[in-house]
Amino acid sequence: MNQHAPKIRPVIRQLDEATANRIAAGEVVERPASAVKELVENALDAGATRIDIAIEDGGKGLIRVADNGCGMAPEDLPLAMARHATSKIDGSDLLAIRSFGFRGEALPSLGAVGRLTITSRAEGAEGAAISVAGGRIQPLRPAAANRGTVVELRDLFFATPARLKFLRGSRAETQAVAEITRRLAMAEPWVGFTLTADGREIFRADAEQGELFDAFQTRLSRVMGRDFTDNAIPIDAERDGLALTGFAALPTYSRGAAVAQHLYVNGRPVRDKLLTGALRAGYMDVLASGRHPAAVLYLNCDPQQVDVNVHPAKAEVRFRDPTAARGLVVSALRHALAGAGHRASSTVGTATLAAFRAEPAADTGPAHRTYQMDYRPAHPSGGAVRAALEAQAPMPQMEPGFHEPPSARIEPEPQAAPQDAPLGAARAQIHENYIIAQTEDGLVIVDQHAAHERLVYERLKAQAEASGIASQALLIPEIVELSDADAARILSVAGELAQLGLVIEPFGHGAVALRETPAMLTRLDAPALIRDILDDLADQGASDRLRGRIDAVLSSMACHGSVRSGRRMNAEEMNALLREMERTPKSGQCNHGRPTWVKLRLSDIERLFGRSG
Repeated sequence: MNQHAPKIRPVIRQLDEATANRIAAGEVVERPASAVKELVENALDAGATRIDIAIEDGGKGLIRVADNGCGMAPEDLPLAMARHATSKIDGSDLLAIRSFGFRGEALPSLGAVGRLTITSRAEGAEGAAISVAGGRIQPLRPAAANRGTVVELRDLFFATPARLKFLRGSRAETQAVAEITRRLAMAEPWVGFTLTADGREIFRADAEQGELFDAFQTRLSRVMGRDFTDNAIPIDAERDGLALTGFAALPTYSRGAAVAQHLYVNGRPVRDKLLTGALRAGYMDVLASGRHPAAVLYLNCDPQQVDVNVHPAKAEVRFRDPTAARGLVVSALRHALAGAGHRASSTVGTATLAAFRAEPAADTGPAHRTYQMDYRPAHPSGGAVRAALEAQAPMPQMEPGFHEPPSARIEPEPQAAPQDAPLGAARAQIHENYIIAQTEDGLVIVDQHAAHERLVYERLKAQAEASGIASQALLIPEIVELSDADAARILSVAGELAQLGLVIEPFGHGAVALRETPAMLTRLDAPALIRDILDDLADQGASDRLRGRIDAVLSSMACHGSVRSGRRMNAEEMNALLREMERTPKSGQCNHGRPTWVKLRLSDIERLFGRSG
């Protein structure tokens, strides 16, 4: 029995405008941060170069957004409070949207659930103000105003008190407002932003100057910090009418959660499964399990190629050609990471220095200062950093009759090892695992096993790509029963799977026949793999699961075929390893995403010993 069946025939009624606006507000305005987003986007659409935001009580008490945009004439203000009234589009083509807003729902929705006042003046016109509270519009009145618009929203959700129960505390709501402000600021470097919470300025980004990449890089430094831009690679790629720009951080600058991933489509911040999946795929074999890349990516295309009218909040998009969009992101990231060569995050060296702490002796002068290791993690890749630091533990004090300790091996530097090379010239091997190299301005510590593991892995991948993945024919084809839709979906990527050694063919309605599997994948549960790939296709439109399985096997082969910890190396071998690292893509991190080397500047080392001036 249908539990929703009415006991009497329902009557269809036309909802009044106030109720309709409150319902619309539930989709557009989820929390104070949603209101700030809508108002800031309106200011950007008005051509503002300065936007000042003020909130009180996390935005529940007050949200005030002031801009210096084009403003509105007095006769426009009442219309701005009407549903589906907008200056952004004329309704002739909903696939040619070039503005942030276009639905004409934000202002009337805000006025339906709060107390809203708009004061505005256009160039050459008189200033005016209009107020609306709980959906009731007050008469238009004259007001003194500079060119631009000031929107004040007080007592958010006073007209729908049940919504207030779902809001978080003032601190959490303030953080959400700050986050959306930063996200919008990262896409508009030529616009100045300020955010004040309860009278205290908590974010400021003045308008940037300069060319495109310079302006974006400076803005990102202000918003995400210098560490990000210092350890990020510029992205600039174009294909099939899609252009991708931005910055992607080195794998060794990874995060413990996806909090430093910011994606934009035609300047609009979005949270899109396809793009986040593509970002993850771009870093597929360079990140440790549980780590997440940091990146700010701007995807631009003709508005006809993307639908932003998927949801009233406009945070989701749908591409006309999702495969092209995903492919561009994945290939651009992999190419950029490969081009970074042996680079590793500068924060690894900073963490190394942070692991040293001074312990003043009785005489606290610099000459009597001692240092000891502090093994508290200072960086996500702390395990590898600590291992490298252990290699620097103070050596036993040498008696006048000098002898080499068993844990250190000093080799003379051959003439062919230039000190001005990026990774310097090998000077010693300690603990039969760490190579100490001297550079022009400091020293480099290399984990020989981790470094060689990456070199062998990249070599194996190149060989597999050149000769193809060998497949093993099954004596008896394995039949996998699927739904008709799933069978059609998996067969649509049969060509790509065949290139990876997995050969499938149609086998009647709702079934596929598995005829060959990758030879290197022994004990493969092929039906389970096919279903996992189908889940990826349904969720992201693409799957890298089989590629990931193959790369995992190659990584394991590389691990077993690389220089082991504990093996002594002579100077020629150590320098050969350093030179190959400088030539090999992604050699700054091992197959598990940990750094293969750290660098200490001579100036930092001298500062540890109190020698800096």
